Amino acid sequence: MSKLYVPLLVFIFIIIGCSSKEENNEVHTLKLWYDAPANALEEDSENGWKNNPEWLKALPLGNGSLGAMVFGDVHTERIQLNEESIWSGSPDDNNNPEAHKYLDSIRRLLFAGKYKEATVLTNQTQVCSGKGSGHGNGANVPFGCFQTLGDLWIENHSKTPYSNYYRDLNLHNAIATVTYEQDSISYTREILTSNPDQILAASFRASKPGSISFNVKMNRPEHYKTYAEEQQLIMSGELPDGKGGSNLKYMARLKAVAKNGEVTYSDNGIEIKNADEVTLYLSASTDYVLEHPHYSGRNYKNSTLEHLNKAVKKGFRAVKADHIKDYKGYFDRVRLDLSGGNITDIPTDRRVTRFKDSLQDLHLTELLFQYGRYLLISSSRPGTLPANLQGIWANQVQTPWNGDYHTDVNIQMNYWPAETTNLSELHLPVFDLLQNLVKPGSATAAVQYGNNGWVLHPITNVWGYTAPGEMASWGMHSTGGAWLSQHIMEHYEFTRDTGFLKRMYPVLKGSVAFYNDWLVEDPKTGKLVSGPAVSPENTFITKDGTVAQISMGPSHDQQVISQLFSDYLKASEILHIKDNHTSVTKTNLDRLARTQIGSDGRLMEWAEEFEEREPGHRHISHLFAVHPGAEINSFDTPELAAAAKKSLDYRINHGGGHTGWSAAWLISQYARLGAADEARNSLNTVLSKSTSPNLFGLHPPFQIDANFGATAGITEMLLQSHAGVIELLPALPGDWTSGSVSGLRARGGFTVDLNWENGKLTHAKIRSDHDQSCTIVYNDQKVTVDAKAGISFNPLKL
Repeated sequence: MSKLYVPLLVFIFIIIGCSSKEENNEVHTLKLWYDAPANALEEDSENGWKNNPEWLKALPLGNGSLGAMVFGDVHTERIQLNEESIWSGSPDDNNNPEAHKYLDSIRRLLFAGKYKEATVLTNQTQVCSGKGSGHGNGANVPFGCFQTLGDLWIENHSKTPYSNYYRDLNLHNAIATVTYEQDSISYTREILTSNPDQILAASFRASKPGSISFNVKMNRPEHYKTYAEEQQLIMSGELPDGKGGSNLKYMARLKAVAKNGEVTYSDNGIEIKNADEVTLYLSASTDYVLEHPHYSGRNYKNSTLEHLNKAVKKGFRAVKADHIKDYKGYFDRVRLDLSGGNITDIPTDRRVTRFKDSLQDLHLTELLFQYGRYLLISSSRPGTLPANLQGIWANQVQTPWNGDYHTDVNIQMNYWPAETTNLSELHLPVFDLLQNLVKPGSATAAVQYGNNGWVLHPITNVWGYTAPGEMASWGMHSTGGAWLSQHIMEHYEFTRDTGFLKRMYPVLKGSVAFYNDWLVEDPKTGKLVSGPAVSPENTFITKDGTVAQISMGPSHDQQVISQLFSDYLKASEILHIKDNHTSVTKTNLDRLARTQIGSDGRLMEWAEEFEEREPGHRHISHLFAVHPGAEINSFDTPELAAAAKKSLDYRINHGGGHTGWSAAWLISQYARLGAADEARNSLNTVLSKSTSPNLFGLHPPFQIDANFGATAGITEMLLQSHAGVIELLPALPGDWTSGSVSGLRARGGFTVDLNWENGKLTHAKIRSDHDQSCTIVYNDQKVTVDAKAGISFNPLKL
């Protein structure tokens, strides 16, 4: 069955059901827990918590479309609400028809080394028309902003002191719980957001009958009204379109179901008196429609009513049971154990604070890993919008950076853990968004540049914005769509879903068509280069002292376009497509300028050896080909990999990786290069400098990409499959001496379970979805196996 290419290795079968460390040891309870409400925890301004102190101590819930932040106050509970499509703004034409007239002039200046003149001309001409993103403050311009849906307030009638307070978020069942004692009565709250029922449900119980009395109201900062209708409290409104009118319409419906007691509705809220138990049910939606063939649209008034009535009829216990079953179907696929049985039982906020000094807490690492998976399950489900810069959680009208989709790393990072941590279905909203961007992106390609195909720049929104930004220094990142398209072949590599590839092939082809037109020949080298272009958000200094961002052929663009062309040609081969377009693309791929190694041994960020204005810059875009790309790796390109390592070290030594998502990216970069200690140090940076009391990642302020990037990075430390082999424990740090992980995924459709003791692999179980040959690597051992679909095997003699 197996073919061994290393003589000392002997292939051994595993008896399915063999005991593992994880099965023998206590399974850790994965909870975020606290001994005080969110508004009573201590501050930590050094970590940036002061930006939004109470909200960053509240606990997030989500079902993909409906989000909530639970604060847990006894006297006045606040549940802050979100709905995935609560966006101001509206579709707008931001393409600049004059831009393409200046491209040749800018390119000639750049090739001639006249960066000062090229920069001036680029800033004048290669920008969007209109107001763009509003410089990141787009709530009242057409670009718009992702916003809070509002707040649910629960005002308890009793204001007496309380004791024995406890609140938690249980990652095993996605339920937030609050318990306390007041007036010698024990109280329990359970709050959840159900995907099967599309409902938020909050249960209030007491140990003594007739003890629950409170008032409930809903509001938001602007553009809302509340009224009572048919035993419901309704909040509705319209958000501004950025052009002087209104656009998106929304509605939230709330109903209280009490066991005994009295329930009274008014336009101001709901009053409950002397009930034994109470359950609040809330549904919410908008009239937003994502324009692509796989989205059915929304009748928001009817759907919210149907969801509310269905949930009320089922009752809380049935809603809870269905919620748990649905959620665990995703969450339970992967388990990670690094810390054995020794867990210090302290509240999560104090655990995070303590880590800043100790840099030691393996259970916190486990918790952060699974929290990232939890947040993805909660903010991205098939049929929803993708997770944005804040997932689906935002408590403001003007969310930082509009809470939009940044395509120069951020939305991509959100989905790095989707495939590797066995949440492949949650990746699908990205592809719905991509399909939706092809039409406006084609208009941008034609109007802005006079090109075929479609293009996307560094920002986009739910209204199909694809034009450059309002400033060329960051807005001339024209490879956002190409980078996002990388996810197409990533999803295929893990699933081998040919139907999916056929569906997305036109997206790939259209993106390739743009760059086939966009690339120009460098007169000095004869190679094809992209430009005018930026290396995302970074700045260099030319020989004459000019501070510039714009150049021809920056490494990032060249690497992303190379990955795009390679993916397209591979997809064409899989789908048996061979035509003039594939032939032209193959020729252009061969002619692409490649990333060079500088005189100091580092991978060059630009085509010339410029001095960096900020040597520790947060973006490491010129290492795309290391991760999330794969063209630079230790197996095939060891010299380039060594140069990439020097580049990473240089960034770190000059203060790089200083913000949440950047440090999280460094975990995966270092792991890909086999640098276990450096990967661990970057993980320590995320935990010690960029993690809030509720474990939200901080830029600061809050950006969720750090959470997803950290989870992806931990996975890369344990398992890699990007270089044509499945590598086991490729970057295991020294303090992860013993542990186990199960359910991780490798490209080709493999599920991998691993155990290790004293830093050495002791057990590996791999199961393939298909009949296929695969090569497994562990340290200096290598074995090739003919795997059979559904049959588990251990490829190595350990």
